[in-house]
Parts: sequence; C-alpha cells; structure tokens
Amino acid sequence: MATAAITIQVSEEAARAFAQVSPEDQRKIQVLLDLRLRDLTISTPPRKSLQAVMDEIGKNATARGLTPEGLESLLHDA
Repeated sequence: MATAAITIQVSEEAARAFAQVSPEDQRKIQVLLDLRLRDLTISTPPRKSLQAVMDEIGKNATARGLTPEGLESLLHDA
C-alpha cells in the first residue's frame, strides 16, 4: 500500500510523547491512526468486517517484519 505524509495539529503533550517513543512504536501508532482516520472519513458502505480489518493489520505487520514469535512476545510483554 502506498503512503503519503499529512500534517495534523495535536496537543504539545501528544507531540512530545510521540517524539519520545521508539521508531517501531511510532510505526504502530501511525498504523492505528491510519485505520482510525479511514474509519472516520470513509463512510460509504460496505464497511469492512472486523475480520477484514484484522487481516489487513496482519498483512501490514507481516510486511513490516513482525513474525508470529514476535507477536507472541509482544502479547506476553503487555
């Protein structure tokens, strides 16, 4: 999936927090924001099913190098 940069206004606290997390966590936040923004702005039916959204997240995570073992480790660390 191709990406494009946008600029949005957030609180100074949110900007500082984002700048202080690791690049990996920044990518995770970006994926979550991308999904939420699409959910809020693209209202034409049919909406994606939960399974379709989960599949897309899985594909994105795999494309970024997340392995099943890495996912397991993240789930146990949380």
